[in-house]
Amino acid sequence: MSFRWLPNGLCVLRMLLSVPIAWLLLRGQFALTLMVFVVAAVTDAADGFLAKRFQWQTELGKILDPLADKLLLVVVFVTLARLQLVPMWLAVLVVVRDLVITSGAICYRWLYGPIVGAAPTLISKLNTLVQIVYVAGVVSAASLHSLQIDWPLPTAMQWALGAVVVTTLSSGVDYVLTYSRRAAQAHQAQRLRQGQ
Repeated sequence: MSFRWLPNGLCVLRMLLSVPIAWLLLRGQFALTLMVFVVAAVTDAADGFLAKRFQWQTELGKILDPLADKLLLVVVFVTLARLQLVPMWLAVLVVVRDLVITSGAICYRWLYGPIVGAAPTLISKLNTLVQIVYVAGVVSAASLHSLQIDWPLPTAMQWALGAVVVTTLSSGVDYVLTYSRRAAQAHQAQRLRQGQ
């Protein structure tokens, strides 16, 4: 029996987990939220490992993996902002960055066809990791606060917030510049083909 479907299945699971995570957050169940969020984060590492280790990469997986990350983190940031656990402007920044990237990819595909050789950049992977760590810290702090225990690392959270801002902006700009260059090259190639 082939388990080639497993990485894609984990991506779908990560997307589905965004619903109970948001629900638990809104109910103030921060400890349970953290546990489910950790499971979701583990699926992110597991699907990539399995796909590379056993050569189970698929074209669908290349779409599902970043989509699952974006959906999970956008849902969590928006929910945390609604609960006033993170600044609203930070949630807006995360959402706008993902909207810009997603709409850019859709436009590129519509104008020039499939994006050949597309892969998450190093800064994008770092951004996802930093956002996951920051969210875990925010939810952990909320969980301790609900038990009337002070979060012991307030300075670390400020640094984490700064890292989220820097990597979110950097990865957004990197994607825009990278795919603007790709679009220019694809447009030039298209014009050359039409001229032949």
